[in-house]
Amino acid sequence: MSQIQSGILQDIPLLARYLTFTLENIDTAPAALAELRDIVDTQDTVVGFGVSLVDALGGNIPGIRAFPAWSGSGMDIPATQSSLWCWLRGSDRGELLHRSRHIEKALAEAFSLESSTDAFRYGTGLDLTGYEDGTENPVDDDAVDAAIVNSTDEGMNGSSFVAVQQWLHNMDGFEDMTTTEQDHTIGRRITDNEEIDDAPDSAHVKRTAQEDFDPEAFVVRRSMPWMDDEYAGLVFVAFGKSFDAFEALLNRMLGKDDGIVDALFSFTTPITGSYFWCPPANDGRMDLTALGLQEG
Repeated sequence: MSQIQSGILQDIPLLARYLTFTLENIDTAPAALAELRDIVDTQDTVVGFGVSLVDALGGNIPGIRAFPAWSGSGMDIPATQSSLWCWLRGSDRGELLHRSRHIEKALAEAFSLESSTDAFRYGTGLDLTGYEDGTENPVDDDAVDAAIVNSTDEGMNGSSFVAVQQWLHNMDGFEDMTTTEQDHTIGRRITDNEEIDDAPDSAHVKRTAQEDFDPEAFVVRRSMPWMDDEYAGLVFVAFGKSFDAFEALLNRMLGKDDGIVDALFSFTTPITGSYFWCPPANDGRMDLTALGLQEG
């Protein structure tokens, strides 16, 4: 198997910054991406390409598509597809600042910065509600099987697909619930993280039990809380060998199969949604062969 962008399978960092970019000039894009390839290490910075950029470059990425807008049972899931995504991982805000500056400068001739979101690890890896995030994450070989493409197509082996959403929490609304109501919304007890057998069918854990799907819908979550001066929530990041597992989970959350809406929507709302293809890496450098960009 080709080398994976190693940051994908590592634990979430202390701090992170998510950058999204819009393609402005396809003629200068290959040179800009070659410069990006030279300055990212695929461990502390993970990079993903949106379908519009893949198509503009003439790439051949089976399974790539734009994030679709969903609606169901009164819920709306927005699509805000971007051309390029960078996940900067680290432990020093100053270093993340300078790294993001260098990435923006490298891409400036072809891309414009669309958004920049800072995130952080809360406690041992908690959502801002205080509940553990990603309890059912597959690990080791199971994580590789869930998140990494195994393919004989040129430039595809070792790549990954990622769904990225920014969710906005109503923290006051959540805190107005009783502890029992909160536990039944999540489907686990906050005191010990144990799953609640008699939780309502709308509980998030019951809605998204990955082993209950056919085929099983396992993804590798690398979500992190975010906040700014007024708002806060979760940047949901789910890596998969395709987008199929994520879409199965989200359809179940929306109640499209049985009409039961995930209780998570009672206090949080997605405000963005994008899909990206994360290329494999060789010797710590992105392998852009599938995009028609040869090693420089």
